[in-house]
Amino acid sequence: MQHQKQLFDLSDEAVYLNCAYMSPQLKSVSEVGVQSVLRKGKPHAILPEHFFDQRQLLKQRFAELIDAADYEYTAIIPSVSYGIANAAKNTPLQKGDEILLVEEQFPSNYYVWQEVAQQNGATIKLISPPSGFEKRGQRWNEAILDAITKKTAVIAMAHVHWADGTKFDLKAIREKTKIVNALLVIDGTQSIGALPFSVKEIQPDALVCGGYKWLLGPYSIGMAYYGEAYHQGEPIEHNWMNRYNSEDFNNLTQYEDRYQPKAARFSVGESSNFVLTPMLIRAIEQLIEWQPTTIQQYCQQITKDAVQNLKELGCFIEEEAYRGHHLLGVYLPDHIAIDPLKATLKEHHIVVSYRGNAIRISPHMYNTIEDLNLLTTQFTKHSKIHS
Repeated sequence: MQHQKQLFDLSDEAVYLNCAYMSPQLKSVSEVGVQSVLRKGKPHAILPEHFFDQRQLLKQRFAELIDAADYEYTAIIPSVSYGIANAAKNTPLQKGDEILLVEEQFPSNYYVWQEVAQQNGATIKLISPPSGFEKRGQRWNEAILDAITKKTAVIAMAHVHWADGTKFDLKAIREKTKIVNALLVIDGTQSIGALPFSVKEIQPDALVCGGYKWLLGPYSIGMAYYGEAYHQGEPIEHNWMNRYNSEDFNNLTQYEDRYQPKAARFSVGESSNFVLTPMLIRAIEQLIEWQPTTIQQYCQQITKDAVQNLKELGCFIEEEAYRGHHLLGVYLPDHIAIDPLKATLKEHHIVVSYRGNAIRISPHMYNTIEDLNLLTTQFTKHSKIHS
């Protein structure tokens, strides 16, 4: 497949290799957004059924993207922290239980677990990356599997680490959690949409995704999947739409104790958002058209030479088996100084992120081999070995 830059609102002034920070917007998504904003000018045309139709369509599209058999297992959320909080509130914990987290994972998948651990006398157990780079991804995955014991109540983690793209073997981790009856809660924000994922295969108890990165959607909307372990849970907020028979506007004050079925109870209030919801629908439809497998293949194609060149300069990049092709963490050798390199990348309008000790490179369908060549050229300039 050729690059799809023409489909995005992306400036030619920058080499944007930073989708893990925030995706540029598809032109088609912008068009939907503009039309949706203007729609509010005619409120008489917004009928009761319109509070539900786009909402349902978004859940259906997301279920298709993640290979979930039933869209009613999905919910619309405003943020990762919101989606994780619903899971954490409804995870059974007892004194002495362990909550496993990956070290330096994104804060939205840490703070609420810290809170429920304190409330229930449970313990947070952080799984650190191994020292040294040799077989780093493999050893980190092994450490996670070894940490899952009968004390484990839940493991909350990402599919790929947000800082450097290390990929975790969720299938093996899921199998181990089943043996000890532990729950698996996944933050898919840095993977869903770009990296193939199947609910049918992994069978997570919860999957939470921010919408403005690899889902190519707007800010302040995301999606979640909640399995049967959470279907009798209490949501962190109570809104009218999540209650049974809320479609009947004439009887909304006939207060209902019953929730909408399955995961619907966890959707945020005003999840029929007449601007953001249609925009995210369009974005996910584009991803379904492309397919994450194709996105991975394309990113592999355009980064292959760059990865080899950076490794020859002495940089560490995880082996392919333990990373995706859409998010690469580059660790510099001693002979490349980070501050001058940052300055040069900024000067040439090459946009990446810096997370911990890693330079995070995250391309998408709008990038080209030439973009990656421009990037690696700057690394070479700052390598004392090649100067």
